[in-house]
Amino acid sequence: MEEKDINITTEDAENLLGDGQWKDIIRSLDEGIHIVDQQARTILYNQSAAEIEGLKPREVLGKSIFAVFPSLTYENSTLMQVLAQGEEVEQSQQTFVNMKGQQITTVNKTVPLLFSDNTLGAMEISRDITLIQEMAENVNNLRNKFGAAARSSVDSDKLAGSATALSNNTSYTFADLIGENEDFQQVLNDAVRAAGSDSSVLIIGETGTGKELFAQGIHNASTRASKPFIAQNCAALPRELLESLLFGAEKGSFTGASTRPGLFEQANGGTILLDEINALDYDLQAKLLRVLQEGRVRRVGGQKEKKVDVRVLATMNKTPEEAFDEGSLRQDLYYRLSVVSLTIPPLRERRNDIPLLLEHFISHYNQKFERSIKGVTAKLKEALFKYDWPGNVRELQHMIECGFNLLQKEPFIGFAALPLHQRQKLSNLQQGEAIELAKTLHGGEVPNLNDYLDEVEKQLIKRALNKTEGNISAAGRLLDISRQSLYYKIKKYELE
Repeated sequence: MEEKDINITTEDAENLLGDGQWKDIIRSLDEGIHIVDQQARTILYNQSAAEIEGLKPREVLGKSIFAVFPSLTYENSTLMQVLAQGEEVEQSQQTFVNMKGQQITTVNKTVPLLFSDNTLGAMEISRDITLIQEMAENVNNLRNKFGAAARSSVDSDKLAGSATALSNNTSYTFADLIGENEDFQQVLNDAVRAAGSDSSVLIIGETGTGKELFAQGIHNASTRASKPFIAQNCAALPRELLESLLFGAEKGSFTGASTRPGLFEQANGGTILLDEINALDYDLQAKLLRVLQEGRVRRVGGQKEKKVDVRVLATMNKTPEEAFDEGSLRQDLYYRLSVVSLTIPPLRERRNDIPLLLEHFISHYNQKFERSIKGVTAKLKEALFKYDWPGNVRELQHMIECGFNLLQKEPFIGFAALPLHQRQKLSNLQQGEAIELAKTLHGGEVPNLNDYLDEVEKQLIKRALNKTEGNISAAGRLLDISRQSLYYKIKKYELE
C-alpha cells in the first residue's frame, strides 16, 4: 500500500464515534463518511452519511452494505472496487437504492485503508446530488418532449404551407441589442457577420453585458434559426453529472444510469451555448475539443460514436489570459472556440448609450406594469453617467424595474425609488464630487462641508424658484424633492 493509505485498527474505527476528539470531528463534517472492513461490513457511518442516504446510523453499522443497499453489487459498488483493487477512486458518481426503496445519487471519493492488524478496509466520502440529478433529468426530459413537439409542429407547418416562426428556446434577436456606442456597434457588426457561418464563436464580457443576448442573436440570424438553441452553464453542475448531461449516457455506465441523449444530440442541427466555459472540468474540456474537431459524440459508457451537427458558442466573464494564468482553460480549446472572438465593452466604457437604454427599459416596463412613467429625473440621470456600473446593463435594467415597483404617483424615477445599495453609492459619489468642487472654488482649500453644502443647496433652490416663477410644486419636481421638503428648506434659508 502507498503512504497515503490510512492506518487504523478495526477496534479504533468502531469507537470513532465515541467520546473524544474523533466524535466532534466526524460529526462536524458536511460530507458523508462511510468505512467498511474487508467483509463489506460497515464499521463507521457518520450522521451526514445517514442524512444523505435516508437512514439512521444504527440501521447501517455492523451490517453488510449489500443488505442495506440492495441495488449495489461487487461490480458497481465503489467501496468494493477499492477493496478489490486497493486503488483510490476519485470523484465517482453513483446512483443506488437503500433498503427503504429510496433512490440516492452521490458523488464519491473512495480510498483504501490498511488497518494495523493488516486487514483491508475502504472509506467513502460522499456528497449528495440527488436533487441536482433529478433536476437535470427533468430538464432533459422536457427538452426531449418539447423538441419532439417542435419537430411535429415543423412538419405540420410544412404541410400547411405556413410561414409561422417556431419556438427555438430563444427570446432575443440582434434587434434587442441596444446601443450606438462605436465600440459596441463594432462588436455587433462582427456578430452579425459571424452569424452567416458555422464557425465557433467565443463571447467575452463582464457579468451583465449581454453575452447570451449576443449568442441568441447569432443563432437567430443564422441558417440554424429554426433548429434548437440550448444553453448550459458549465459552473452549475458537478463534473460527472455535466458529462452525462452534455454527451449522454448508456444504461449501466454508472449505477442508476439510463440510456439518454446528451445536449449535443438534442441540439443536432442547431446551436449549443456553453456559458462560463472556463468553469468546465479540465478533462471534459479535452473531450469537448474532440467533439468540436471530429463532429462526433460518444455517450458515457457507450462504445459507438454518433455524428452531430452542432454549432458551439461559448462565453467567458474574464479574459483568456486570466483563465490561462488560473489554469482553468485549455489553450488548445480556446484556439478552437475563438475562431471568432467578440469582446463586449462594459457599460462604463459606453456611457453615451445610457439614455438609449433608459428609454428602452422604461418603455418595456411601462408596457409590462401598465404605467406611464416618463423617465428619470435630471439629477438622477446626471449621477448615472458618473456611476461605475459593476453589474453593467443588467444592473441598469434592475434599477429601472425597482423604480417602477417603488414609485407611486410621481412621473419620474428619482433617487428615492432606487435600490438601497445604489442609492448609497450614488450619494457617496455626489458627496465626493461636492468636496472636489469645494476645493476648486476655494483655491484648493476645503471649507466646512456642511456650510458649503448648505450654500450650494440654497443657491439651487433659488434658481429652481426663479425658473418656475415661485411655483413650489414645480420647483420641487426640478429638484427631485417633495413639496413639503422644499417648503421646509425655503423657511430654513429664509427665501422669498
